[in-house]
Amino acid sequence: MNDRREHILDEVRKHHQDAQDARGFVPGVTEIWPSGAVLDEDDRVALVEAALDLRIAAGTLSRRFERDFARRLGRRKAHLTNSGSSANLLAVSALTSPLLQDRRLRPGDEVVTVAAGFPTTVNPILQNGLVPVFVDVELRTYNTTAERVAAAIGPRTRAVIMAHTLGNPFEATEVARLADEHDLLLIEDDCDAIGSTYDGRLTGTFGDLATVSFYPAHHLTMGEGGCVLTSNLVLARVVESMRDWGRDCWCEPGENDTCHKRFGYQMGTLPEGYDHKYIFSHVGYNLKSTDLQAALGLSQLAKLDMFCAARRHNWRRLRAALDGLPWLILPEATPRSDPSWFGFVITVDPDAPFGRADLVRFLESRRIGTRQLFAGNLTRHPAYAGRGNRVAGGLANSDLITEQTFWVGVYPGLTDDMIDYVAASVTEFVGGFVRRSAAARR
Repeated sequence: MNDRREHILDEVRKHHQDAQDARGFVPGVTEIWPSGAVLDEDDRVALVEAALDLRIAAGTLSRRFERDFARRLGRRKAHLTNSGSSANLLAVSALTSPLLQDRRLRPGDEVVTVAAGFPTTVNPILQNGLVPVFVDVELRTYNTTAERVAAAIGPRTRAVIMAHTLGNPFEATEVARLADEHDLLLIEDDCDAIGSTYDGRLTGTFGDLATVSFYPAHHLTMGEGGCVLTSNLVLARVVESMRDWGRDCWCEPGENDTCHKRFGYQMGTLPEGYDHKYIFSHVGYNLKSTDLQAALGLSQLAKLDMFCAARRHNWRRLRAALDGLPWLILPEATPRSDPSWFGFVITVDPDAPFGRADLVRFLESRRIGTRQLFAGNLTRHPAYAGRGNRVAGGLANSDLITEQTFWVGVYPGLTDDMIDYVAASVTEFVGGFVRRSAAARR
């Protein structure tokens, strides 16, 4: 049986090698994606091996990934979920648990967040009956500041949830200090930023909770998947309960009586001795992942340092090549940070002789993929019309991002030739307007 298994896995490796595209990069022909998964033969073997073992539910591989990932990020607990969006839902929902006692969030409480972001950072606020308080961001870093967060805090403000935009950390030390001073709970959306640091400390370690996504576009992939991390054991218990239907029991799948008193509980108005496996202490969900996903995640985790280094290399190469071009607002790392970049963001100056749409069309015609900076100003989307919120200060930069900002890729699947072609294409496009402007002045 073991010989047959090894033969199958050897054939999987050969299949992976045979399936590789031997063609090199052809400018204008080869698609340059803004994001994507980088998968090697070890990843393929990991998936097939888990399939051979019929790892169709969450089990030992999921628990192993949770332990390894928590250790890697310096947190005590990690709980896998079926997506990063679910991770955000669990993180915000956990803050409403009665186990938090006086710190529990209740309907009508306010949560500070940014307007220029991805919807699933904000949606759980509304889904839990809370009120988002939107703040603006800075151009170049595309994050808000601790000063803006401080100005947004009101008498009903109880929490802050923000993402490190495109891998660029927000002022995490200062925001965490503000949260501590005002007794606010802090959630870091770290979905785009695994491996980024601020003040020499990994993002995802500043908040009460942190969330991660393993969608193919992100730093590590499981296909689908996400994670909630914390060092607060009460919050960890709540997250696990809400992820697993809201049950009070903490037995692993297929286990019974981990607490050694399965029939010794009396909770709520249930009869004495009601089976603890079917006692529910939270209004929860089923947001678990599977061992198939965890198998891929473990294989990917071994390559995290390499992936982060490639992202930094590609971003710096593109930044250096575009430096000094007129009419483009180029990105900058937040001071005292070392981002593990998710993308390279560009804002077209409103005074430029061309608009974002013109530059994007040009790049797309060359098979260079582009993306908007997510939702731009979320308050302008139909989904949020008529939904209760508060805006602290203006949202001028978020509006400008909606009109003039986009990003291109720096993920590890891109080569130097691809990055150079992107830079040359942007330079050629802008250069045409420079020459026209010079001719008009003569």
